[in-house]
Amino acid sequence: MREQSKNFRMNKKISLRDAFGSTLVNHSNKFPNLIVLDADLAAGTGLNDFRKQYPKKFIQCGIAEQNMASIAGGIASMGKTVIVNSFSIFLLRALEQIRLSIAYSNLNVKIIGGHTGIDVGPDGASAQCIEDIACFRSLPNMTVIAPCDSIEMEKALLTILKYKKPVYLRSGRSPIKQIFPKNKKFKIGKGTILRDGKDLTLVACGIMTSRCIDAAEIVKKKYKIDVRVVNMSSIKPIDKKLIIQSAKKTKLIISCEDANIIGGLGGAISEVLTNYYPTKLIRIGINDQYGESGDPEQLIKKYKIDTQTIIKKILKEKKGEI
Repeated sequence: MREQSKNFRMNKKISLRDAFGSTLVNHSNKFPNLIVLDADLAAGTGLNDFRKQYPKKFIQCGIAEQNMASIAGGIASMGKTVIVNSFSIFLLRALEQIRLSIAYSNLNVKIIGGHTGIDVGPDGASAQCIEDIACFRSLPNMTVIAPCDSIEMEKALLTILKYKKPVYLRSGRSPIKQIFPKNKKFKIGKGTILRDGKDLTLVACGIMTSRCIDAAEIVKKKYKIDVRVVNMSSIKPIDKKLIIQSAKKTKLIISCEDANIIGGLGGAISEVLTNYYPTKLIRIGINDQYGESGDPEQLIKKYKIDTQTIIKKILKEKKGEI
């Protein structure tokens, strides 16, 4: 039975990168063959404690992402489980090596991309990776995961470390609300209904999931619009059955992501709907443009991926312009 989650929201906020680092520290002994490669960004991606506590499992590759990807492929070919860690934008430098040394050979390498989307904020457009979902989703053999909170990050990381194929896991730096309980289960290829509804479906991943829950609760209370919210953290493979079932039930889907709407979560959903059940799809995300330096909260409003934008899209479809 597909997992459903309801009323599990907590006030505590933890960043995905901190959850990534703490999970590795707390569970490293379960994975004796684990090797972690870093591109001189342990402090910015949550790996400082792991580096200190497990120095024999940690290899500092320096600012040489292409070399790091090739090294990862070589180590994985010897039977090890390998983590490749850097900012997502720098991992794109190594896309050729990731393709040939990891994905093409279908090796047991987990690529952890930090500093994703415009949530990166003041680091600006040069560091705000909005293309990563599209790039990694296009690689054959590559699984793509974008957790929505610290609990899901922990569960997803532990799941993919047992999965013997290449995975891209999207991380992030801003603290975000916890949505799931500690006993949450994660399964590759499955989405989760966080809130059921009949009028339309919001499908989100990563940091956008909590914003969708907020929007759904507001429109229900103020406008009596009943919105289904789906957390689609597994972007590839994607949960086709849940998308089709949601389309049949609500007749309208709105996708929400902190990434380029071209080739991202919205693109993946569109492919499912086109092939199996043509349904109107509205895509909320970065509208094929680069970001800029600024406070994350200001940027999400400017680039229209905030809760109010989601509400406006819902009302435009169901009640006209506000």
